[in-house]
Amino acid sequence: MTSRARALELLTTRSFRRGTFTLASGRQSDFFIDCKPVVLSAEGHALVGELLLAAIDTFDRRPVAVAGVVLGGCPLASAVALTSFRVSPEAALDAVYVRKEVKDHGSRRRIEGADGLAPAAPLVVVEDTVTTGGSTLSAVDELRAAGFDVVGVVAVVDRLEGAREAFEAASLPFRALFTRHDFIPADAPAEDA
Repeated sequence: MTSRARALELLTTRSFRRGTFTLASGRQSDFFIDCKPVVLSAEGHALVGELLLAAIDTFDRRPVAVAGVVLGGCPLASAVALTSFRVSPEAALDAVYVRKEVKDHGSRRRIEGADGLAPAAPLVVVEDTVTTGGSTLSAVDELRAAGFDVVGVVAVVDRLEGAREAFEAASLPFRALFTRHDFIPADAPAEDA
């Protein structure tokens, strides 16, 4: 079984649910994909790190770091960083975390792990599941405001509800490992909850 097939099997059995859910965007949905049960498992962490790194390597420009949006993107960024070091220590990617808001104590940073990066360093943002792309674009804005060059976005799952179009409008190349059609066939009727 390929890494992609195994990751999809894990996501299907551990992360995908039918029912009625309210998404971060405020929209109602008849399905939900919570990638954390898979990504936080040892096997899932390794698989997702490998698959995300391969997707990142398809961009025209290679980043020096991978930024994960708190909370779902953080283990993804760490998985990619670890995988990149194991594959090629001399070209390893660092992990950066982007908070949704400044915390009221400690360093009061919205971006963690970027201290060692050069000004205008190229970064890729990784997300677990994207719907409209709003929270991702907010993180991109924060990274750009800090002087970084965001060269693309990679998601584990694209719900196919506008994120790709939002990223394209922001001139951000986008890749997704899976889409809603990997979990729900395109011709399947909506499920009543």
